[in-house]
Amino acid sequence: MIFFADAFESIRDFMALGGPVLKIIALTIFVMWVLIVERLLYFRTSMRGLAKEIFNTWESRTERRSWNAHQIREMLIAQFSLATNKGIAMIQTFVALCPLLGLLGTVTGMITVFEVMAVSGSGNVRAMAAGVSQATVPTMAGMVGALSGVLFVTLLSRRAARETEFLEDSLTMDH
Repeated sequence: MIFFADAFESIRDFMALGGPVLKIIALTIFVMWVLIVERLLYFRTSMRGLAKEIFNTWESRTERRSWNAHQIREMLIAQFSLATNKGIAMIQTFVALCPLLGLLGTVTGMITVFEVMAVSGSGNVRAMAAGVSQATVPTMAGMVGALSGVLFVTLLSRRAARETEFLEDSLTMDH
């Protein structure tokens, strides 16, 4: 229990150190990771069922060579592709947003530094330290969030493309 109290206190101190923009960055990273986990769970659970359902729908057709059958096949593949790629563009948006929010934190932190310099002069280093931490901590948090998201969005995109290609290859055009 003491471990959780210490961890909570450390997180609270870190959030206070980064200023108000760090809360927005934390929320952005949290939402991004919720979407990433949702996609990972989808690939482990529901995707297989949808692929099997589409495969069975196609295999139950008696005729698969006409233009109409080809269009139905393309529609089934597109339906699967949409389902597997759902949410990936939103994750990419959050990945791109993280460094921009970090930059916003840098700017707001530097404004704080300049305000302190205007009030107390440039010789008061202790007064400027809070602004410097507000400038650097959000930048670091934004970059860490973006880097963690880039890896997973790449893996998710590749998996979606690979699964769609596999389904496309499995829907034969014979009969």
